[in-house]
Amino acid sequence: MVKVLFVCMGNICRSPTAEGVFRAKVKQAGLSDLVLIDSAGTHAYHVGESPDTRSVAAASRRGFDLSDIRARKLTDHDFLEFDYVLAMDQRNLRDIKQIIGLNLGDKAELFLNFSRAYSGQEVPDPYYGGGAGFEDVLNRIEDASEGLLQQIQLQLRKKQD
Repeated sequence: MVKVLFVCMGNICRSPTAEGVFRAKVKQAGLSDLVLIDSAGTHAYHVGESPDTRSVAAASRRGFDLSDIRARKLTDHDFLEFDYVLAMDQRNLRDIKQIIGLNLGDKAELFLNFSRAYSGQEVPDPYYGGGAGFEDVLNRIEDASEGLLQQIQLQLRKKQD
C-alpha cells in the first residue's frame, strides 16, 4: 500500500481539497485498495472542523466530495506512516521539516512538484480571498493529482514486477 498525506496550515482549505480530489482520482483508477490518502495541518487552529464551506462548494461543483474530512494536526507519527508528505507551499514545507526534527525530511516535498502546468510553484492559500482563489486551488490540485497518480501507478507496477 502507498500512503499519501497532504499538508497545509489549518487543514480546512488546500489539503482537504487535495485529499478529496486525489481520493476521487485514485478511485476512478481502481486503486482505492492500494492507496491510503489523508490530510493534516501544521497548526491546530481548526482540529475537528469540516473543510471551509467555500472549499466544499468549489469542489462539489467539480464533482468532488469533501464532506467526510475533518481537520487534524500533523504528528510525528505521520512521518513514519506515510510514504508521501506533500506540502501546499514553502512555508508549510519548512514547518513540516521543523516538526519532524528527524532525518525523514526527504519524504516531504511540494505537492506541485507533481504538476505539469505548475511544477515548482505553490498552491496559494485562498482563505482570505474570493471564490476565484478556490477555483485556482482546484486547477492546481487537479493537475498535480494527475502527475502524482501516474507516479504511484509506476511505483505499484514496479512492486508487481
